[in-house]
Amino acid sequence: MPLEPIRTAQGLLGLLDLPPLEDETRLRKRQALLEQAIGPDGPGRMNQGNPEIANHEISKARCQAGLQGIMLQTEEQRRVCKGQPYMVPIYKDGNIESAKACIDIFEFPNKPCELPFVWASASQAKLVCQALGKRLCTQQEWATACSADPAGGPASKFAYGDTLDLTVCNTNKSSHLHDKKPCDATSIATAWKTCGTNTEPAGAFPRCRSRLGVFDQHGNVAEAMSRYDLEKQKTVSQLKGSAFFYVDVARTDRTEPKRENYPDFCAHDPRWHVQDLNRAWHVNYHLGTRCCLSTGAD
Repeated sequence: MPLEPIRTAQGLLGLLDLPPLEDETRLRKRQALLEQAIGPDGPGRMNQGNPEIANHEISKARCQAGLQGIMLQTEEQRRVCKGQPYMVPIYKDGNIESAKACIDIFEFPNKPCELPFVWASASQAKLVCQALGKRLCTQQEWATACSADPAGGPASKFAYGDTLDLTVCNTNKSSHLHDKKPCDATSIATAWKTCGTNTEPAGAFPRCRSRLGVFDQHGNVAEAMSRYDLEKQKTVSQLKGSAFFYVDVARTDRTEPKRENYPDFCAHDPRWHVQDLNRAWHVNYHLGTRCCLSTGAD
């Protein structure tokens, strides 16, 4: 059976790897923040989408079978990432010790073969990542994790190579074929009621993996990141990646650029929904996130 969205707040919160806290006051504050940010009852909080209209096709068992034999995290990677599970260092010079940051292997909540969270605003994602002892990734960290060769070779255009292939990732779910009725994204309320979050379990497409070991940077869900705006002299929100319906808006080098299509290569630098990071409240049925972690390397 296809994996279904979790329908309880307890179940969603149970997917998080929370660092231990001995201080009761800080523990209560963290719990209150997470309960406010994460819940199944609509688009006001992070969840796995509206289960009544979503279309999921891959089971958890099938996803797990596809990941068998793949080393998700080596002992060396875990050491550099301060013991955090399912994270890999970001570097491109052949020297793992040069990594200044690590990135989640999977889209939030960074659990293999679980559906990613959506309805994540950048400001909300920032606070939730901090509650997990991490931080929101920067655009450059995300792009390097997507394109870099850990052996020090040239960058790739896409996480999986240099040629766009809509069969490698969860990018081939046309809304015209998978939505039960036309998606109306004119408001948050109408999007929740009509736009299916047609995701698949994280890691369900084993070839959709960068050379550093990061899954699903194309397709499944777009991701809320951060970017320092030199002109405005402040940190703003930045969207990266594409979603499950990318086939409907895909653009190759040979496709005529239009408002309705865009490229999905690692370094693509869109300026969509740019907001001050502390007030970046844009959310969507196909927008998730992932977290990063500073290593402390000079």
